[in-house]
Amino acid sequence: MGHFLSPVPSKIQQHSFYIEGTITDAQVIELIRKGHTEAYGDLVRQYHKRVMGYCFSMLSNHTDAEEAAQDVFVKVYTSLNKFKGDSSFSTWLYRITANHCLDVLRKRNRRKNVSLESLVEQEGSQIQKLFATPSVADTHLENRQLADKILSTLTEDQRQILTLREAEGLEYQEIADVLNCSLDAVKGRLARARKQLQENLRHIQKSWDVSNIENKKEKGS
Repeated sequence: MGHFLSPVPSKIQQHSFYIEGTITDAQVIELIRKGHTEAYGDLVRQYHKRVMGYCFSMLSNHTDAEEAAQDVFVKVYTSLNKFKGDSSFSTWLYRITANHCLDVLRKRNRRKNVSLESLVEQEGSQIQKLFATPSVADTHLENRQLADKILSTLTEDQRQILTLREAEGLEYQEIADVLNCSLDAVKGRLARARKQLQENLRHIQKSWDVSNIENKKEKGS
């Protein structure tokens, strides 16, 4: 994980301030502001897994996710003086991460989202397992990699709010704080995103069924 720390003072890799929950994020940030830059390594280690997971869910590419996570931690380090403590540090961090991933997606695309048809073609065997039992085919997908690819068929905003809720497990109020919107807006956006995801899943299942039938016909001929 060292390459995530390279843009900030190297000595942050040599010390640990978090000891069994005896120090809070706010206290670590205060230490950093007082010149204990090595404490930033603790913040990175504390939140790296969550930031990386969010970036991967949004970007669907491990290399892009690593680069995005590194950029996020650099942004956080250089912006710590802007953190006022009005929200929790984790909410502020998610906000920076969410905004950065949206920027990456919009720059990358202006590239099209993954099409449902290409997903069926590329991930046929995994989709067969996914629909083997109806209970598996919902928004709580067991196969994380396939789930991320299915999420990539949604718009950036739909992917963002589903990732915050379903993958990261944030409460509605936390999502509202991250996205700087009302609770009603969060609920409405989530409902629309879930509906679109279900429609995509049904389309994928239908495409897979058609493809499977055609393959059986070819083998039988």
